[in-house]
Amino acid sequence: MVPARAWKPRPGRSRTTVDSEQNRSAGGAHRRVVPLADGRTVKGSVILKLVAAGRSVRAYLRWRSDGRTVSRSLGAVSNSSSRFEKLNEGWALARAAGLVRDEVPAAESWASSPSAQAVMRANRGRDTSPELQLRALLFAHGLRYRVSARPISELRRTADIVFPRARVAVFVDGCYWHGCPAHYRPSTKNSDFWATKIASNRLRDEDTNRALSEAGWTVVRCWEHEDPEIAAERVIDALGKSTPVTDR
Repeated sequence: MVPARAWKPRPGRSRTTVDSEQNRSAGGAHRRVVPLADGRTVKGSVILKLVAAGRSVRAYLRWRSDGRTVSRSLGAVSNSSSRFEKLNEGWALARAAGLVRDEVPAAESWASSPSAQAVMRANRGRDTSPELQLRALLFAHGLRYRVSARPISELRRTADIVFPRARVAVFVDGCYWHGCPAHYRPSTKNSDFWATKIASNRLRDEDTNRALSEAGWTVVRCWEHEDPEIAAERVIDALGKSTPVTDR
């Protein structure tokens, strides 16, 4: 039997508390948008249900439309994770299935150009589209992992996907922010500032690789443009070998 604390909400919680939990597990309220067939959007929630005689938990995406409740099955989530992690897995499955999307910011922006706006909007700390695709493929292979976690608690570096037992840390790097050789294009505005920023990010990546490798971790770095199936194969291969690698 899966412990109730691992899937069931605590009794007596207010609607505000429940909504806050959904926001945190989704990565923000703006990431809970369910597009409807008629062009409207509504806010969704991930619900957890105990199934298979109490041995497993499944996630469902639920929303209200025209006075009725609509629910879509997302699939099984990890038995070993906490309730928050189960909800987070549910949101990842919902995004991988195309059932939810991010709310688009208003056109007026602090960014200096439409292209800059696009880059900034894509600069999310976690749950980017490439990350979600990779996580969905790894999950489909029966792998379970931690999301957006520090491989080493005392080292202030967060990996996108972490396999603690195998000591494998996976980073999905954005082409712009990490200076992809194939797709990085220098900014034409504030060029000195952004060039320094990108160079600093790359040095930090190298330092992270070194620190984790010296601590016995395997590091896998993927570019956001990389085919997610190929990236998943590299991660699975690293899990099998569990030896420090940093090439990408």
